[in-house]
Parts: sequence; structure tokens; C-alpha cells
Amino acid sequence: MNHLLKLSDLTKEELLSILETGHDLKKKLKHGIETPYLKGKTLGMIFQKASTRTRVSFEVGMSQLGGKPLYLSASDLQMGRGEPIEDTARVLSRYLDAIMIRTFKQEDLECLAEYGSIPIINGLTDLYHPCQILADLMTIQEVKGSLENLKFAFIGDGNNMANSLIVGSLLAGASISVASPKGYQPDEFILETYGKNPKFTLTENPYEAVKDADVVFTDVWASMGDESEAGKRKLIFQDLYQVNTELLSVAQPDVMVQHCLPAHKEEEITTEVFEQHADYIFEEAENRLHVQKAVLVHLMGVPMYASEFK
Repeated sequence: MNHLLKLSDLTKEELLSILETGHDLKKKLKHGIETPYLKGKTLGMIFQKASTRTRVSFEVGMSQLGGKPLYLSASDLQMGRGEPIEDTARVLSRYLDAIMIRTFKQEDLECLAEYGSIPIINGLTDLYHPCQILADLMTIQEVKGSLENLKFAFIGDGNNMANSLIVGSLLAGASISVASPKGYQPDEFILETYGKNPKFTLTENPYEAVKDADVVFTDVWASMGDESEAGKRKLIFQDLYQVNTELLSVAQPDVMVQHCLPAHKEEEITTEVFEQHADYIFEEAENRLHVQKAVLVHLMGVPMYASEFK
């Protein structure tokens, strides 16, 4: 593993190793143990999409690891003025030790990795959101213990969250049911690749997806870039695709709810359910910090962690 472009690039052992490192780094931070493993290293952070959690968690995380985070907006780079991505990759590789990018096209991320000579981390694309799913899985481990044989359910738009959740759930040994309306289901490649897996179910019926679920996930109906469709999507999603008390009544009694944030309360999730599960949701948000630090130390050559990936 030289990059984190998508979760399907990982083996199960690599996935679990990252999560284990995330727990270790979280414990050390809580006990005041310094972890300057990346002293002298610089992480470039390219943002072509706005962010709260991704920017703050990577910036703080890199600082806690003793390194230097460098924020680069699209307007700061010649990429925004027409310089080919392959040239940008080769230039930045001579200055930086790794790049995290939050952008639109997965192809741009893949191009950075192909032409650069340093680790590339997917902070989010329209197709995948691997760091968020790693944080989700870490949080579930804290609450449920093992991920093996749990049932996950995702309700709503088959977006980058749904795509990465399908991959991450199956890789971790859990089953996953996704409920999305026609025309808003997960990516076709994901469905072709995982559609025949007996642990994956796609349905238009949220109650079918949530039945006996241990963990229920949701996300906004209109993701960043889809704002112009918000009204249309609301009409399609509002009658069925909301995580509420009635829907959760068919899940396991100790079901936990996860939301990647920001939440549009009273749309994809009711305020009541959100607040009932707020401790889990904000622990998940915190765990972005810890699990991304784990990704950084694994990719950037910290001997005690990187050796696990050989």
C-alpha cells in the first residue's frame, strides 16, 4: 500500500491494522503521550471542495505527529489555471512528503498517484470517501467490539459514502444493506463488483434494509455539487428515506446511528434520533482525527507502523 485512494486498495489485514493504530494513537493522545513520528515531514492538503472536518482533522493530526500541514486551495495552485495534474504531481513530490486531496473527480486523484512519487490520500471525491468510513469502523469497534458479522444499513442517496461503506463493510467482515431510490443508487461499478456478494443487499425499501441492523448510516440527500437538485431530491427522498424512530424500531434494540455530518435535521434524520445518538456521531467525527493520523504514519514510513504493511 503506497496510497489511500479507495478502500478496495486495502487488504483486510491492512484495514484492521490502520484501525488498530488509530486506537493506539487515540489512547496516547488521551494520556498525554507525545507522538512526534512525522517530525520534519510536510503534508500538502489540496482543497477543491470546502471542508470542516477534513481540513481541521488532517491539519491538527499532522501537527500532533510533529509534522507540518500545508493548506493549498485550488486558487493557490497552477492546477486551477490549467497546469496538467501530472506536472503538478511531479513538482509537489519534490517539495512534500505526502498529499491529501479533497476534490471532485476520482480520476484527478489517480493521476496524482500515477505521476507523483509520494503517498496520495483521498480526503474525498465524488466517488469515494475512505477516511470517513475508516472513522466509522473505528467508532463501531469502540462500541460493538468486533466488526465481524455485524449488519450495517445505509439509508439515502447512493453517494460516495454509500460506495465506500459497501467496500469497507464487506472488507471488515460485516454485511451491508443499502436502501436508495431508483436513479440514486450506488455507483454502477460498485454494484457490478459487489452485487453478487451474499453479504450485500440493495433495495428501495428502507425497512427491509434496516431490519435487524446493528448500525444504521445516513447522509444528506443532496451532496456537495448536487445543491441545484436539492428540491427535486427532497420530493423523491422525503416520504421514505428518513432515519426516524419508526424505521429504527425494526433494527436491533441496541442499534447505533452514524452520520458523517453535516446533518440536515428533519430531512435524512430526525432531530430526535440525531440527539439520541449524538454521542456516537460526534465520537465518529473525532475519530477522523485519530484514524487519519494512523493513515499518515502507515504511509509516511514510521517504522513501528509501516512495517505492518510490507
